[in-house]
Amino acid sequence: MKLWRLPALLLLCLLALQASFALRIAAMAWIDPQSTSFQRSEAWRLLSEQGRIDWSQQWVPYAQISPYLKRAVIASEDAGFADHSGVEWDAIEQAWQKNQRAEARAEQSQARNPARPVAAKVVGGSTITQQLAKNLFLSGERTVLRKGQEFVLTLMLEALLSKQRILEIYLNSVEWGEGLFGAQAAARHYFRKDAARLGPEEAARLAVMLPAPKRFEKRPYSAYVSSRTATILARMGAVQPP
Repeated sequence: MKLWRLPALLLLCLLALQASFALRIAAMAWIDPQSTSFQRSEAWRLLSEQGRIDWSQQWVPYAQISPYLKRAVIASEDAGFADHSGVEWDAIEQAWQKNQRAEARAEQSQARNPARPVAAKVVGGSTITQQLAKNLFLSGERTVLRKGQEFVLTLMLEALLSKQRILEIYLNSVEWGEGLFGAQAAARHYFRKDAARLGPEEAARLAVMLPAPKRFEKRPYSAYVSSRTATILARMGAVQPP
């Protein structure tokens, strides 16, 4: 009779964990999150490496974020944001296929030159909601369990918050450089203006930085960033923010 107790206890703990996540997300409909799991890990990293924390973040309401930035981020990160239920299965499948091909090429290159390690470039297929779920609650490790929890949190976010609120939280908490978080801090840092006053090109340039903000922060006007900015500008007209 005692053999079933451990699995039952584990299941109870799992359900309690999910319930706590659901309550925290539900509260975000009215309460702005003070920090995210990713931000806390970054703060600890900066403190460990530098002995201090250089930090910039200022929450601004949705209405005080430039509509151009909303359009640019959706066009760059998640074109189907307004329509999907949190997960783009087609994008995940395409990313998986690209990663498989990249891994095969890396293995072939490694076989030709064993002395030179080659890492396959990993391509993601995450939506804005999935990115927010990961940043809010999870670590950066790549495991099946973590990915499964990310999917559950994504569905919770979509069920309990509006698209507008999801985008508002994302834009106020996403990383735009070393110790630089949120649209207001990014606008002030890169363009010396408030997030509400960002123009189309400035917004597109910030959106381009999102996949690798620490790398692009060092060269915000590189040829790649400028080229990608033009692409995002061309796509923004087809985007209608929530």
